[in-house]
Amino acid sequence: MDAPVKDVNKWIVTITVMLPTIMEIVDTSVANVALPHMQGSLNAGTDEITWVLTSYLVSNAVVLPMTGWLSRHFGRKRFLISCITLFTMASLLCGAAPNLASLIFFRVLQGAAGGALIPSSQAILLETFPPHERGMANAIFGVGAMFGPIIGPALGGWITDNLNWRWIFYINIPLGIIAVIMAVSFIFDPPYLRRARVAIDWWGLVLLTVGLGALQIVLDKGQQDDWFNSSFILSCSILSALALIALVYVELKHEHPIINLRLFKDVSFSAGNFVMFMLGFGLYSSIVLIPLFLQTLMGYDATLAGMVLAPGGLATLITMPFVGVALSKYDGRKVILAGLIISAWSMFLMRGFTLEASYWDFVWPRVILGVGLAMLFVPLSTLTLGSIPKVEMGNAAGLYNLLRNVGGSVGIAVAATMLSRQTQFFQNVLVDGVTPYSQVARQKLLMLKQGFMLRGLDAASADKASLAAVYGMVQRQAGMLAYNRIFWIVGLTFLGVMPFLLLLRKQKIGAETEGVH
Repeated sequence: MDAPVKDVNKWIVTITVMLPTIMEIVDTSVANVALPHMQGSLNAGTDEITWVLTSYLVSNAVVLPMTGWLSRHFGRKRFLISCITLFTMASLLCGAAPNLASLIFFRVLQGAAGGALIPSSQAILLETFPPHERGMANAIFGVGAMFGPIIGPALGGWITDNLNWRWIFYINIPLGIIAVIMAVSFIFDPPYLRRARVAIDWWGLVLLTVGLGALQIVLDKGQQDDWFNSSFILSCSILSALALIALVYVELKHEHPIINLRLFKDVSFSAGNFVMFMLGFGLYSSIVLIPLFLQTLMGYDATLAGMVLAPGGLATLITMPFVGVALSKYDGRKVILAGLIISAWSMFLMRGFTLEASYWDFVWPRVILGVGLAMLFVPLSTLTLGSIPKVEMGNAAGLYNLLRNVGGSVGIAVAATMLSRQTQFFQNVLVDGVTPYSQVARQKLLMLKQGFMLRGLDAASADKASLAAVYGMVQRQAGMLAYNRIFWIVGLTFLGVMPFLLLLRKQKIGAETEGVH
């Protein structure tokens, strides 16, 4: 935009950019709990309905890294307002979708519009605050980013149960209208981001879309389709690998690339992105595993499982502002180190989960993890993006958020695969002990048989029921051991990234020196 930059209060700008951010993050998870209702309403199969989630994630991932380029090409204010508008309209169309095919198409539009909201909002927020307050800016952004996963599933469940699944999309409409009005009024492009007419990197656009789209499909559908035993997954994997390799070559050669891979020449930026990838891996996998453990092994309903997760999210929200203040006084690398140790500790505590654990036994490790995560995301964002020139902030924020999301997708895929295979492994180990030669097994079967006969079953039926009961116990124990092993591996992952903190640029303390480009 050619209009001069107006002096707008930084807190008004903060509210303006956080509104679409929260709206997009909530929408990433809000549809999960409504899938069974959608399936019945749209007459879709289980495999088909999951494309409601996959389509959103794929289009979201494709747009994330090209946000900076699109902002320069169209003007960031114009682009942000267009994305909020498209996101809001797509939400309306999703809610009104008459069939599955149209719902998936509108979710693609919604994901594409939403993919640009987070990096654009983060770039605006970081530029609005002076360099010495960027730690606080990242803390504020982190609060919004954590708000989505906490409120999304609970909000989606409540709306689905009390209204209709279509309203999980309709609630975006008033929020979107308010966000557009505020963006028009309070967001202005800085002079260095005036619209630039440059040659469009068509090859980069095509390769990025194909490469990331195919990769997201592989990660989302791999375990479900038995990975490379599926010709579809194998084909998508090969296609993704070839497209991404070609993308790197094309982008490094192009004068105006759609994603600026040259940013990775900055060792601190590269190290920060790798650490964020691994944090996404650990965070998303643990957030998926905890409610699964509670609902499949402990018999918790969705609401009670959410009440286990909520205190951890609350701990993150409370801790983040303090971390933002601490960053103005202490080296951020030390804060990240403490966060990694605390997060690993929480995973090792979760490794001790048993089938006799109480509600609070599950809550406290989750609270500890929440504190650890607050000490990771805020300083890592500050150190990773702190050395990036303002003109490249949109590109850098897009790549940073992309690697967090891809890390999360990889983490969920690996966790799902390990859970299936480790459960089978432990089940085979435990079944070896259930034999006629085991005195413990014989006593347990006899006790169960007598119990079933007291309930009125004949001897033959009681035998079958007691065997089925023991098999159920073995399955639950095997599942518990599988979860415990995965939590242990995630904890080791947090500890394993510590050496990469040495590659992060040392944070300079003080208003005059911090954040100088």
